[in-house]
Parts: sequence; C-alpha cells; structure tokens
Amino acid sequence: MFYSYFAALGLDIRTEESTNHGRIDMAVLGYVYLFEFNVVEETPAGNALQQIRDMGYADKYRSLGRPIHLVGVEFSKTERNIVGFAVETI
Repeated sequence: MFYSYFAALGLDIRTEESTNHGRIDMAVLGYVYLFEFNVVEETPAGNALQQIRDMGYADKYRSLGRPIHLVGVEFSKTERNIVGFAVETI
C-alpha cells in the first residue's frame, strides 16, 4: 500500500535497498525518506524506528546533504492494521 501511494506520485522509490548493514524496506529519494515496516507479533513494539538507527541505514544517504526522514511503521497481524508509527528527522 505504501509503495503504491508513493509510486502513484511519480517519486523515485527503492524497495529492499541494500546497505553495508542490511536492507532498507523502502527508500523514497528526492527528499530522503527511509521506511522500516515491522509486524509487532514477530518483533517487539516500538522497534521499527530503532532498527533504522541501529543498522545505520541513513549512512548511505548522508552525503546528499539533505534532511533524512526515518519512518518506522508497525503492523499487527491480529488487528490487520497499523498499530505504531514513528518519525524522526536527522
């Protein structure tokens, strides 16, 4: 759903973008938005944004000299909905 929304806007979207520390679930370039999507039944709640920080996913984009927006989105299998959303700009 997230991918479809940003693709419809004609933005440069990269999914499973590789870094030397792992893979970013989705990166939207131009303005730099890095998304991590987690299912809370599989990982602790509140972990999506922390995973972006811990894995250093933003390092790849620091040389662009633009603000980098980190977005952690958490889903619940049982509720079938978004149950957590956190944003940080670095």
